[in-house]
Amino acid sequence: MTDEFAALLEAFELKDESRTGWVLRGIDAPESVAAHTWGTATLCLLYADRAGGDVDRDRAVSMALLHDLAEARTGDIPTRADETSTEDGDDRPSAEEKAALERAAITDLLGPFEGEDRDLDLVARWEEYEARETPTARFVKDMDLIDNCLQALKYEREERYDETTPNEAFSRYENLDEFFATAAPRLRTTIGESLFEGVRTRYEQEIGRECQL
Repeated sequence: MTDEFAALLEAFELKDESRTGWVLRGIDAPESVAAHTWGTATLCLLYADRAGGDVDRDRAVSMALLHDLAEARTGDIPTRADETSTEDGDDRPSAEEKAALERAAITDLLGPFEGEDRDLDLVARWEEYEARETPTARFVKDMDLIDNCLQALKYEREERYDETTPNEAFSRYENLDEFFATAAPRLRTTIGESLFEGVRTRYEQEIGRECQL
């Protein structure tokens, strides 16, 4: 892809791409991937200074803006807390296939904006996020997870789903517990763990019980 405007128009599909996890849970008017991207970037902006001196705020914000860009082409493939609980016949790609699809998509979408005369290597920044080998990348991933938990709290407070409706996609966990269960073991920073505990406490107050992790 060499046309910048074609790449931009495809990237803007994120504004209309609903987050699959919320769709599966039956959330009324679920957020888009672009909305989640904004939330993650905002958390990076607000909390980078609390994450320690090894985290680069500007790099974190730009990484957050790029982290789900590939989903403009691949769609949002959800991460489940328990992959063994999926139904037979699930046609989702494997983790390896998903990674390959996203790498191809991000390389193509960012291609028109890369070049020797540019200051940023955007694909490399996306790859840094995927590898999670730097403090900044680990921080951004934690903010990605915290955004998801905050959104779950928001939906719970607003009663944006009917918890009494049978839902095969969410048979193991009650309410929106699965989103917390998915996040908890993946947090890798002190600020991420602290924010998680704060959000979980408020969520448990809403549901009137301990969250199942």
